[in-house]
Amino acid sequence: MDLYNALLHVHSFGRWIVLLLLLIAIFRSLGAGTRNFTHGDQRVGLFLTITADIMLLIGIYLYFVGSWGYKQIQVHGGMGEAMREPTARFFAVEHLVGMLIAIILLHIGKAQGKKDLPHHIKHRRTAIFYILALLIIVASIPWPFREIGVGRGWY
Repeated sequence: MDLYNALLHVHSFGRWIVLLLLLIAIFRSLGAGTRNFTHGDQRVGLFLTITADIMLLIGIYLYFVGSWGYKQIQVHGGMGEAMREPTARFFAVEHLVGMLIAIILLHIGKAQGKKDLPHHIKHRRTAIFYILALLIIVASIPWPFREIGVGRGWY
């Protein structure tokens, strides 16, 4: 197996790790009530952002080396033509931009836990940013049941 395919599998499997960590972080924040924002809460946010950042780096490599990212723009003769074709648009623009926005939201959510705020406010803010990131991530994944993900596996 070549490097591209190995990283593609890591990237595809890694989405489940990010989603699991994200759900754990969301449930910890939503179920916190008046509990203090603990070191465990910070650690989950840290592991989440580290994993998401690694996925971003792998994704950037795949975007420029593989046939689904930047090559879609080249194959279609420019951005204008790539934007007219839904699959090319998704892999050339939508997936990358959606994931970048989600990772920024994850980092903002993690930073909310470091602020000098009442603990219940920290939990509420982290939950809001993490939920927004989750919605964007779910919308930006080429799931097998979506037209753009047909033929792709669940991992």
